[in-house]
Amino acid sequence: MKALVYHGPGRKSWDQVPDPTVSEPTDVVVRIDTTTICGTDLHILKGDVPTVEPGRLLGHEAVGTVVATGDAVSTLSEGDRVLVPAITSCGRCGYCKRAMPSHCQAVGGVGWIFGHLIDGTQAEYTRVPYAETSVHRVPEDVTDTQVLFLADILPTGYEVGVRNGNVKPGDTVAVVGAGPVGLAAIMTAGLHGASRVIAIDRVASRLEHAKQFGAGYTINASETDAAGLDARLAELTDGLGVDVAIEAVGLPETFETCARIVRPGGAVANIGVHGAPATLHLEDLWIKNVTITTGLVDTVTVPMLLQLVRDGRIRAEQFGTHDFPLDSIEEAYDVFADAGRHNALKVVLKR
Repeated sequence: MKALVYHGPGRKSWDQVPDPTVSEPTDVVVRIDTTTICGTDLHILKGDVPTVEPGRLLGHEAVGTVVATGDAVSTLSEGDRVLVPAITSCGRCGYCKRAMPSHCQAVGGVGWIFGHLIDGTQAEYTRVPYAETSVHRVPEDVTDTQVLFLADILPTGYEVGVRNGNVKPGDTVAVVGAGPVGLAAIMTAGLHGASRVIAIDRVASRLEHAKQFGAGYTINASETDAAGLDARLAELTDGLGVDVAIEAVGLPETFETCARIVRPGGAVANIGVHGAPATLHLEDLWIKNVTITTGLVDTVTVPMLLQLVRDGRIRAEQFGTHDFPLDSIEEAYDVFADAGRHNALKVVLKR
């Protein structure tokens, strides 16, 4: 089969590799019908995730068709159409039972293994461990593109941003970074009753997308300094700051922005993947009763989000702005990596 192979920082190629096979009784092999590229893949290529070794097949999001099953698999059959999420869950360890499969002990303590610790989904086929407790059957009446983004970014924005930030009815929420995962937080903040959602970014096209995803207010950080940004937020929040600040970039300055703009008693929910240290200004925060959360997505909300997608309450297909055949994945990477120039959110790669 063909797959995208990581050869070390800055190097990747679409290569011929061996087909995956069932190696454990709980495995299935899935033919990849639709997949995508994540910002985390770009972090890997920058060298920000040293646990990814050269030779690894990248990718951790897919919709596909089961083509082989292990002997212990009884609830999935060949021909089943499934969503393969970023997180693998054994369903039995202490963390999985606590609804925290992001730390599944059966797979080494980090549930994100596709394209990280095992071969991933940017390929023609992939092996899925612990399939019965990891994949989700896809209803016949939804398309691959509608469900694809439930594999990672939509539950990430919701679980790590909205839920971890404890967004409540009436809250004012600022999302710093209007890339795909920030837009996922914007799209789902309304599920918890946020009254005002403010998108902050440096790219005008992303702020336009943010309006379509539910942001009522936008601030272009490239057109003002920190003092001007703070003044604008003060206008929108009666001088108090926001109830919840969601960091969706992964840079020291954006995290520090979130910590600065949150009001007393508020929360900073960090989603971004950080490759460098950020300064935590405890000298300012200790007196504000601020909660700071971090997290890796658990994808435990996928069944609920899938219902909302099926019923038209969430239009997840909005994330897919560019379509490519799977074997044009290197071109798709170029577009995704230069998203601002191409006005791209997520690419959709189809078999």
